[in-house]
Amino acid sequence: METPARRDPARTRARLLDAAVDEFADHGFSGARTDRIARQAGTNIRMLYHYFGSKDDLYVAVLEAVLADLRHDELQHDIGTLSPLEGLLCIFDFVESHFAAHPRLRKLLAFENLNEARHLACSARIPEMASPVLSRIRKLLALGAASGEVRAGVDALHLYVVMVSLSYYGRAHAFTLSRIFHKDLLKPAWQKAHLNMARQMMAAYLAPQ
Repeated sequence: METPARRDPARTRARLLDAAVDEFADHGFSGARTDRIARQAGTNIRMLYHYFGSKDDLYVAVLEAVLADLRHDELQHDIGTLSPLEGLLCIFDFVESHFAAHPRLRKLLAFENLNEARHLACSARIPEMASPVLSRIRKLLALGAASGEVRAGVDALHLYVVMVSLSYYGRAHAFTLSRIFHKDLLKPAWQKAHLNMARQMMAAYLAPQ
């Protein structure tokens, strides 16, 4: 337990947020307990409510944090030297690798979908973070259509949802699918083969008609 003399507000808040990501990813909003979060963060429940106000506000902050990480990865790489098709496939690669490396994000999205995005709807930041990503995809689609490298008439949001679907479903549902088909979908070899297939599907769809 931290003492006033050692207290570092920014560090304490960061520890609470990280502990909350684990707790909500493991138990969902309803099953998560704020006392466990405070204990995991090495502080007390009073500090949790001091920094985040309520369990609901903390959960919204968790969703904002994990989705901000995704947006950061998507926008961090320079695709200005790539052709439009290569740029779009590169964005898909970013999305796929991020979902692969962040199981907590996959779990949090699954829980939030069960709750019909009730908490996500409380955030003004999350839609704002998504806008630059769609703008980048929209620009690449327009450049590709103009040059004849990419099929015309592709909607940026539809394409992004397809990217996320191909990156997310095979991991988020790997446990049930593995049981149903008696095949371990979490094995690296299977995941790599699935990624290659998904990437080929993306390239084939985006090719000019």
